[in-house]
Amino acid sequence: MSSQKQDPVKRIAAPDILARKGKEPIVCLTAYDAPTAEILDAHCDLLLVGDSVGMVVHGLPNTVGVTLEMMILHGQAVMRGARRAMVVVDMPFGSYEGGKEQAYANCARVMKETGAQGVKLESGPTVPETIAYLVQRGIPVMGHVGLRPQAVLTEGSFKAKGRTDDERLRVMAEAESTADAGAFAVVIEGVAEGLAREITEAIDKPTIGIGASAACDGQILVVPDMLGLFDWTPKFVRRYADLRGDIDRAVAAYAQDVRARRFPAEVETYFSKQPVSS
Repeated sequence: MSSQKQDPVKRIAAPDILARKGKEPIVCLTAYDAPTAEILDAHCDLLLVGDSVGMVVHGLPNTVGVTLEMMILHGQAVMRGARRAMVVVDMPFGSYEGGKEQAYANCARVMKETGAQGVKLESGPTVPETIAYLVQRGIPVMGHVGLRPQAVLTEGSFKAKGRTDDERLRVMAEAESTADAGAFAVVIEGVAEGLAREITEAIDKPTIGIGASAACDGQILVVPDMLGLFDWTPKFVRRYADLRGDIDRAVAAYAQDVRARRFPAEVETYFSKQPVSS
């Protein structure tokens, strides 16, 4: 046991999430910075440092351009803000598809440099073998099936999956192989309720839905979407706030006060403690 002072707050870890299968729904949200993570931490079981950061923070057209360095930077920020929730970092496109050894080196770097409790990989034909390799070497892995944003360039668009028999079979097979490989949970994105329910019943790992109905063991949303930061949001998002409107109104009021010289007022101004000598 280390002699260093231990944090009294017990952080949620992969075994805790795994144990929630079929029990109280798991609350997850994305996080990209320290102050937001600090707010979310009191309410969430798991915070995902998603590669969606490329689109919602950096303004990229998709997630393909996200780099490992970007994910590490945002992972470090989230870890500074979160004390209780499990923090999982998305592995970006190109960081794990080249082979098991490449995947391990990059995942180990993310774990070391951020202090996160796990990583997430989008599943595909070759990924379950990589997941097993990582898990055997001590890296907790969350899988991701259904709509896979990193595959947008080969699939052409962000379309819901599992609408044909062939797609349903493929997504189901990916979910089962991902769970069998040792993933502690599986994100299901953009699939019909029936398929999400089938997957949730078929695998022994918790499923986390995003556009996959309430049939899953938990739910996740992209925080800027659910807080109403953008004019448009996907069908599956429920807006819990109008942050874009609030920010617009606040900035408009500030601009008006500056132009009218109402800001700063006396209460916001520093004055000398002693009279200035003449």
